[in-house]
Amino acid sequence: MNGGKHVVAGLLAAAALASVGGVAAAQSGPRASAAIVDAAAAAKPDIAPGPVKPTWDSIRENYKVPQWFIDGKLGITMHWGLYSVAAYHNEWYEKYMYSTFAQWHAANFGPQDKFGYKDFIPKFTASKFNADELVALVKESGAKYFMPTAEHHDGFSLWDSDVNPWNAAKMGPKRDLIGEMATAARKAGLKFGICNHAIEHYTFLPQNTNPSWDLNDPKYQDFYWTEHNDERLQKFLEQWVSKSFELIDKYQPDIIWYDNGVNSRAFDPLKMKIAAHYYNRALQWHKEVTIDTKSTAYLAGSVLDFEKLHPRGPSTNSILKGVWEAEEPIGSTWGYSAANPVESFRSPQQIVSLFCEVLSLGGNLLLNLSPDGQGALSQPQVTGLKELGKWMAVNGQAVYGSHAWIQASDSGPGAGRNGKVTYRFTVKGNDLYAIAQAWPGETAVIPALAKGKAPEGTITEVSLLGADGKLEFTQDVEGLKVTLPAQGELKYAYVIKVSGLKMNPPGPAVPAVMADVQ
Repeated sequence: MNGGKHVVAGLLAAAALASVGGVAAAQSGPRASAAIVDAAAAAKPDIAPGPVKPTWDSIRENYKVPQWFIDGKLGITMHWGLYSVAAYHNEWYEKYMYSTFAQWHAANFGPQDKFGYKDFIPKFTASKFNADELVALVKESGAKYFMPTAEHHDGFSLWDSDVNPWNAAKMGPKRDLIGEMATAARKAGLKFGICNHAIEHYTFLPQNTNPSWDLNDPKYQDFYWTEHNDERLQKFLEQWVSKSFELIDKYQPDIIWYDNGVNSRAFDPLKMKIAAHYYNRALQWHKEVTIDTKSTAYLAGSVLDFEKLHPRGPSTNSILKGVWEAEEPIGSTWGYSAANPVESFRSPQQIVSLFCEVLSLGGNLLLNLSPDGQGALSQPQVTGLKELGKWMAVNGQAVYGSHAWIQASDSGPGAGRNGKVTYRFTVKGNDLYAIAQAWPGETAVIPALAKGKAPEGTITEVSLLGADGKLEFTQDVEGLKVTLPAQGELKYAYVIKVSGLKMNPPGPAVPAVMADVQ
């Protein structure tokens, strides 16, 4: 970690993009005074000893983006919890069952004074969940890291927690689901991480609801957190820090992802405390780790995450230098939905095309899975990951360890839509990979590599990944023209490898230090 001063380029502009659509407002942490935050930060537990102190300067000085993250390019996350049992609308069911969907809930599960959100816990049995089988599928996809959601906005923890009694090890399935997944992931050679939405829970549920509903019952206030005052808020924030410490110490995650609720500058003392503890622990473990956040939540010590590439990330042809990822669901919702709407899924073609776009813009892709209430994945998700894995087995050299080129894409004549083929570019060493998003036909024409327009150097060899032998090519003012073999069994996206050009820069550009953000 020593000497690392890596941050994401263009972070301020990216933060503006990330705020599109009111995400911060919809997924915000509680409003807290500086006095309450400082008191919560001063409470136990204490930061692990080490060089990292709870200041942005110290975190910046001691942080370096892990090389495994830069090179890995593909991760898998998962939204799974009590909301998956309800299976209606999406993972925000707890919020809506006490407001918009109150009548639907009462008709299908019973009135909220008889069947509240807590009553989904016994129904969450994880009877079809096998961590080893899930992780085997994740590995088969070609992903290099796996980070499931440990707790969503609903406050139900999927790990064996001594901090939060409302957890899967003590209730429901009575299994340490995060522990099972951590063990399986590491056994499979994957990096393991944790997604944490817990800070959103304090403000998640509506106020001033029917007084007879269970969320207003004092017995359940440490689950629902609808009783708000300064003392309760400080207790909540202290618990939020303690949950993070517990996850860090118990599972030694390689990456920790936080949702928009941590974005506010008001929470900086808490965020810096967690980061200092995490990075000092990582030094003890001799591991390269990172935090992963949105917008300008962290002024140092974090890579940047976009919740969906569009519209919050860089535009389709704008390369964003630095280290970042786009988080995308395979399904139409983040959490399993059997109704309103019935969840639909991206096809393998759409998944591969999305991945190639993200790569060409300089990012990683974090794909989300949405198991049902008992832990089973729908067949389209299984098929999508398996087909992605087959594509990666052929074309992985254009992915792992690559970085964006000087331009993200190009369009040439071919057999694609409107007689055009879009090419997405990645670079590794002095090899340029032109990834055709449709089969070009007998001849691929890449205008960006036209004579006099291409980078310096002489093209020495052109090949098609997944096909044998070198390909014949010519280069003129119209572009690089490559004679292709038969398509054969290749599908989804077709990688033309161009060798001999002098690529500059040789790796991802990560600037040294970001100016203070107000």
